[in-house]
Amino acid sequence: MMRIVNGTQFSAYGNPIQVFLLLLVTVISACSTVNSERETEEFLREHIEWLSGEERAGRLAGSAEEAATANYLENIFLQFGLEPAGDEDTYVQQFVLSGPMPEAMGVENYQSRNVLGLIRGTEFQNQYIIVGAHYDGQGNGGMISMNHGGEPSIHYSADDNASGTSGLLLLAKRFAENPARRSVLFAAFSGEELGLIGSRHMADHLEMPRDSLLAMINLDMIGRLDGSGVTIFGTGTSSAWSSILRKTPVPDSLTIVSAPSGTGASDHTSFYDINIPVLHYFSGIHDQYHRESDTAELIDYTGMMMILDHAEGVVRNLAEYSPEEVTFTETAGGRPEGMPSGTVTLGVFPDYTWSGNGFRLDGVNKGSVAERGGIEPGDVIIRMDDMEITDIYDYMEALAEFSIGQSVDVIVNRNGETVELRITF
Repeated sequence: MMRIVNGTQFSAYGNPIQVFLLLLVTVISACSTVNSERETEEFLREHIEWLSGEERAGRLAGSAEEAATANYLENIFLQFGLEPAGDEDTYVQQFVLSGPMPEAMGVENYQSRNVLGLIRGTEFQNQYIIVGAHYDGQGNGGMISMNHGGEPSIHYSADDNASGTSGLLLLAKRFAENPARRSVLFAAFSGEELGLIGSRHMADHLEMPRDSLLAMINLDMIGRLDGSGVTIFGTGTSSAWSSILRKTPVPDSLTIVSAPSGTGASDHTSFYDINIPVLHYFSGIHDQYHRESDTAELIDYTGMMMILDHAEGVVRNLAEYSPEEVTFTETAGGRPEGMPSGTVTLGVFPDYTWSGNGFRLDGVNKGSVAERGGIEPGDVIIRMDDMEITDIYDYMEALAEFSIGQSVDVIVNRNGETVELRITF
């Protein structure tokens, strides 16, 4: 008679010592897995709680707290043994904040910084994969807060994006301990909340030849899976992604939703714009998005670990390809024109997985201009006054044309029917 124990087959009439040893190995293996998962969760929790702590004051780009956060990340890169990849053999790549959002937030012409560290590949050291996450947050809110009209207060920015930053640190640790065949450049960006400023600076000042760069993987808002699916954007930016994703094991209980577009309101867009294949891991919009309530105690660490295990697998599989095999493909939807220069907003959550015509809403903020005007979650905005809205970028450009107090006719597609609404900013 044969017996199966945790996948191991042996005779029930075998040597009792052999049976005992097999059971002991099974128990030790299970305990080791549990301990590893516990250590990983503790690692992520430690860094998320530090990054989103009150002392960091929301990590607004250009602030003293953002600079202190950069120092924190530098020290961790040094501890893990990453090679400095910033300016003049340091981990820091400096840039100056400029544009309508820095001006509106009172930090225009302030200095900011990316933190860059490199792990050399075991075989192809001059071929690169970028893994990135933005570490800046929303500071005290201001015009980038979803709490319109509220008093300035710390936006702890735990999911957006202490989650991605701590995930970046975990992957840096893993690749430092076990490098891939090709080099991996870990990039902690600042200025994302003010218009992708740090990642655009890096993309415009690449130290390596562009044809030596395989792809950029972006971790932005990966901390609120909560049983939902993780969306991976950018799957249409290279034909290689389909085979790489097929080869990458998907953790149990993780549902993956693929979205082909390579553009969006996060740092991967800066690299898509220079014809680099991209992926963006995103666990979804929630009611705490860009609010004071985006705090560490709401993070789903089990979900984060599944997402990061998958992302690590993708990077390792990608590292088996040459740059010539990961060719860039432009996706539908056009390219972003930057942040709107106006100060008005509807107070809605975009559906970033939407690839149809118009600007589809995943959610509507309570008490917002949109809610007061009768706009509902799931609506697809197709026109604002005389401006046709075909995607999120048309929507952003339209907002720049309106002002506070102005009334606007909005046409939406709601469950296949056209609905005309009137809203006032």
